[in-house]
Amino acid sequence: MILLRNVLAALLLAFVAAGAQAQAQLGRDYILLDPPRAVSSGDKIEVIEFFYYGCAVCYELEPKLSRWFFNGPPSVALRRVPALSSDNWDNFAKLFYTLESMGQLARLHWPVYDNFHFNGIKLKEEATMAAWVSHNGLDKQKFIDTYRSPKIQAKLAEARNMTQSYDIRGVPSIVVDGKFVTSARMTGGTDELMQVLEQLVQLARKARVK
Repeated sequence: MILLRNVLAALLLAFVAAGAQAQAQLGRDYILLDPPRAVSSGDKIEVIEFFYYGCAVCYELEPKLSRWFFNGPPSVALRRVPALSSDNWDNFAKLFYTLESMGQLARLHWPVYDNFHFNGIKLKEEATMAAWVSHNGLDKQKFIDTYRSPKIQAKLAEARNMTQSYDIRGVPSIVVDGKFVTSARMTGGTDELMQVLEQLVQLARKARVK
């Protein structure tokens, strides 16, 4: 009986310790934006994902983040922004905004990741992109015209400004309601990132009530 009690006590202590470790820590798992940035989501909690299609960790995060958002409360708005910390990232960002402009992002966002990382299709190259979207049912010339348009260049400039404004230094990074910034690098992995994201949404919700 004494042995059983000792085992149960040890398990309880381990459970409590695990819960304490799971609590997100300011300065370790996330940072505060000072001053906070304005949000564009109205009454909803804004979650911005800064990503790069060529990032393997972003590829790992994508299904987890999509599943979380799909199954989550309607009080959260998810916004994806292609990070532009390097000129070499421009083409993937233009691909993202071109698909968005053509109303095809919901259908082809994940296939871009999957075809690039899993199938090895060189989707950073414009000619390969054009052939790929044509294979996926889009008008090839319309894609090229949109991809090269001033509208997409303006979107690119906006994404670059946002990357700098939010001081994004790696991907994937997530900004919650213009106040909190976290990343897979800070939290130690994509599963941990999702746990911290949950906590930051709760903090943002409480901050809005004050």
